[in-house]
Amino acid sequence: MTIELLYIEDCPNSVQTLHRLQVAVDKTLPGTSVEATVIDSIEKAKTQHFAGSPTILVDGVDLFPSEGRTTDLACRIYFTPDGIAGSPTQEQIEAALTARV
Repeated sequence: MTIELLYIEDCPNSVQTLHRLQVAVDKTLPGTSVEATVIDSIEKAKTQHFAGSPTILVDGVDLFPSEGRTTDLACRIYFTPDGIAGSPTQEQIEAALTARV
């Protein structure tokens, strides 16, 4: 299983999301590594399944499907129990990973 975080350099939510993702992976898929990939150009965004920063992919599929991909080097929003946020909650990531296994 390949787990990847796609993000842009200046995304204020990428560090928190990477941390939450790693904790969730350690809990639900012990021994699985997480790759982090910087999306630094429109061309790179076109070749990835990028839906804004940060995007979590499991085997190339968005863990939180949205209305589609983007080539914009912009931040992404997530709908959480507490409202709109720049990162899914720890619980949302864990539940989504568990559902994929």
